[in-house]
Amino acid sequence: MELTGKRIAIMLDQQYQEMEVWYPFYRFIEADAKIDLVAPEAHTIYNSKLGYPCVSTMAAGEVSGQDYDAVVVPGGWCPDFMRRCPQMIRFIRECAQADIVLAAICHGGWMLCCTDALRGKRATSFIAIEHDMRNAGCQWVDEECVIDGKLITARKPDDLPAFCKAIINALA
Repeated sequence: MELTGKRIAIMLDQQYQEMEVWYPFYRFIEADAKIDLVAPEAHTIYNSKLGYPCVSTMAAGEVSGQDYDAVVVPGGWCPDFMRRCPQMIRFIRECAQADIVLAAICHGGWMLCCTDALRGKRATSFIAIEHDMRNAGCQWVDEECVIDGKLITARKPDDLPAFCKAIINALA
């Protein structure tokens, strides 16, 4: 399959956007990747904006960025909760330093703002965090999916097909 042997972390916290977790989760499993749902606590239920439950598989304090080939940061309001957790910030910084595929959609860019990963890169996000992204050093553009090296960003759930395709292509 396309991603056999690849490990992907999908970051998770409360108030996540349903499609931005579940669409990549099932698409990457279908491609034969191993997926971890990384959250502040392992084996804990985190509810989406609409109350849909998702159980984390790993705690951020138990993993390292070097453990993965890619990390996906979903949107919704979960990035605002993620960046309140020092272990989640440490994890995303390690992912950026490990030179793996960094993928963020919608408000997920907020977590990338906690790193230097955006500095000097082209990127996109949900329009509400455009200024945060620019202040973190990127050239923000309003495009469906932006690929700049190993940085892959998208704006909203409608962009998920292009976003997931770009991640798969980067890992294949």
